[in-house]
Amino acid sequence: MADALSELPQTVHPDLLVGYNTADDAGVFRISENQALVQTVDFFPPIVDDPYQFGQIAAANALSDIYAMGGRPITALNIVGFPVSTLPSWVLTEVLRGGSEKIAESGAVLVGGHSIKDKELKYGVSVTGLIDPKRIITNAGAQIGDLLFLTKALGTGIISTGIKRNLVSDELTALVITQMAALNKTASELMIEHKATASTDITGFGLLGHACEMANGSGHTIRIFAGALPILPDALRLASEGVLTGGSNDNREFLQEKVSLASSLEQTMQEILYDPQTSGGLLIAIPADRAKSFRDALKKNNLPDKVVGRIERRETQQASLIIVESGDGSDIGAL
Repeated sequence: MADALSELPQTVHPDLLVGYNTADDAGVFRISENQALVQTVDFFPPIVDDPYQFGQIAAANALSDIYAMGGRPITALNIVGFPVSTLPSWVLTEVLRGGSEKIAESGAVLVGGHSIKDKELKYGVSVTGLIDPKRIITNAGAQIGDLLFLTKALGTGIISTGIKRNLVSDELTALVITQMAALNKTASELMIEHKATASTDITGFGLLGHACEMANGSGHTIRIFAGALPILPDALRLASEGVLTGGSNDNREFLQEKVSLASSLEQTMQEILYDPQTSGGLLIAIPADRAKSFRDALKKNNLPDKVVGRIERRETQQASLIIVESGDGSDIGAL
């Protein structure tokens, strides 16, 4: 996809504040001095069997792009591909019900949508939000010394694969579905309050892929503390048993020249780092002097609150965008 986009001319307009040139989560278009539109779209085939839960997850995933920019969702449009000859209509009803309830939870208004006949069920949402042009949080603003937080646990790709193979308990299935359906609304509000310098949501490119986009956009190197990362239960065990997605191999191949992994990093942890996520958390860069209050706010709201990385100076253009160490970052000192 990156190769295809590289052949296209960049869109230039005085009011286009964020386009696709920095691989950001959403586009931003200014409509007045104090207001801009944040726009995104995302859809995919089912990753869980229950159509209602699938609708919730797909909608939450699309809304996350708005939250990652620091925006507030206001309207949404459904996007549907439906195999009318192989699935009953109630399946689509349940998908749309799940999506509409999640959209309503975000405070946005569902205004319509578009559907086509397709060989496979697909669902997603196009979302429009509002943002102050002076308070946009992109993936390109991180500063040297900023500390990184990740607001959802990793391993959804691995566990979703395990669910399809009947290798996951009902309790863990319920846990991962609940996490994927959870909005990043609170995390977004907290990062705005604490003046985050950069943010991105973790989805199909995995933690390392989206961190690379942040490092590249910001012009710095990101050091990841693997020992501090929040990880879903049993994800490491499943990875050790070879329960992996094809997307993780694609991510590893694409990032091999951009990432430096500690020699002590276990293979199972590497799989977590490359694992494609669905409706993952926000990776947020916070200035060091605000990190303690941000961490306290995350903890108060029952969100993962460990520092998982740090923004560092990139010494040369040839230097790795991401450095992963096996420790938990305790050497940075207590917050």
